[in-house]
Amino acid sequence: MLFDVDAHDPGSSARAGRLHTAHGEVPTPIFMPVGTLGTVKGVHPHELKTDIRAHIVLGNTYHLYLRPGTDILEKAGGLHAFTTWDGPMLTDSGGFQVHSLQDIRKITEEGVKFQSHIDGSSHLFTPESVMDVQRQIGADIVMAFDECTDYPCAKPYAREAMERTHRWLDRCIARWDATSPLYGFDQALFPIVQGSTYSDLRRESAEYIASKNAWGNAIGGLSVGEPAEEMYAMAEEVCQILPADKPRYLMGVGTPANILENIALGVDMFDCVMPTRNARNGQIFTSEGIINLRNAKWRDDFSPLDPQGDASVDQRYTKAYMRHLFMADEALGKQIASIHNLRFYLWLVEEARKHIVAGDFAAWKNTLVPRLQNRL
Repeated sequence: MLFDVDAHDPGSSARAGRLHTAHGEVPTPIFMPVGTLGTVKGVHPHELKTDIRAHIVLGNTYHLYLRPGTDILEKAGGLHAFTTWDGPMLTDSGGFQVHSLQDIRKITEEGVKFQSHIDGSSHLFTPESVMDVQRQIGADIVMAFDECTDYPCAKPYAREAMERTHRWLDRCIARWDATSPLYGFDQALFPIVQGSTYSDLRRESAEYIASKNAWGNAIGGLSVGEPAEEMYAMAEEVCQILPADKPRYLMGVGTPANILENIALGVDMFDCVMPTRNARNGQIFTSEGIINLRNAKWRDDFSPLDPQGDASVDQRYTKAYMRHLFMADEALGKQIASIHNLRFYLWLVEEARKHIVAGDFAAWKNTLVPRLQNRL
C-alpha cells in the first residue's frame, strides 16, 4: 500500500492525498461509512458505490468474529466476496468494542477475556488472535489490537493502558509478519496512538507508533466524551509527530464540523456511525445545518429534502414526505435519510479536497463550520 500527498493547504496543516490499495485508489481526506457487520445499515453495496460514492468502507473484527464467524468468512473467500463490495475495506481490531463491554470483560497482559453480548459465551482476544481474525476477514487495512480508555481517565491508568497498547502492538507486528494474506492481495497494518487527553502521553505514544514505520497510523481513544477542544488539541499534537508521508486516521470522528477541524490539523481518514445512526432517528446533516425531520414544522414543507444536496434522494423527496415516513415508522425513511447523510459526508470531504488543492481550504472551512452547526 502506498500513499501520495498531492497538495498542502497554505493556511493550515490540511493535505490532499491518494491511498493506493489492492482494491483501488482512495482520495484523501476521506470519510469511511461504517459497515460493522458486513453491511452499512439500510444501504445496498450498489448504493454505496453509485449514490453515496464511497471509496472505502469499514468492518468490525469483534462483531464479524461473533457473527457470521471467521469460518464462514474464510469459506466465502473473505469479507469482500461475502458482501459483494469490491472496493477497499478497513477493519477495526475490536479493541473499542471489547472496551465498551465493561462489566463482561477482563483485561490482562495476555489480552481481553469477554462474554459475547449475543449469548454470553466466553472468548479471548489476544494481539495474535486478532491479527489472525483480520487475515481471515481480509480487509485492505487492518488495525492493531489496542486498549481504549474512558473519558475522564486517571493519568496512572491512561499510562498503564498506553504502555500495554505498545506491548500489544509489538506482538501484533510479530504475528502479522509471521503470517500471510489469505486471498491473494496485500494487507496493511496500522498501529494506534493512545494516551487519553494527556499531552505528554499522547506525544510519547505518537513517537512510539511513528518508530514502527507502518504503512499508516491511527489515532484512537478520542471522541469518547471529551470536549471538542481537547480532541483537537490531542489530534494536533499527534499529527505533528506522526510521519507526514503516511496516512493519518482519526478513529470514530465525528460531526461534520469535527471532520473539517481535524482535516485542518492534518488528519486524512475518518469513520463514524453518526451519519447512519442519526439518520435512523430522523436527523439529517446539510450544508446549512442540522434538520430534525420529526419536527412539526416540516409537516407541510414540500421543498426538496436538501435543495443544495447532490444525493439521488435529495431532490426526489420532500421534507413533508420524509416527516410522514418517520412519524409512521416506515423503514424507507431511515434508508433515504441514511443515503442522504452518507452522501453529505462524502460530499464534505470531496469539497475539502478541492479547496486544499485550490489553496483556500482554511478560509472555506472557517466560513462553513458555523453553518454546519445551525439547528434548522
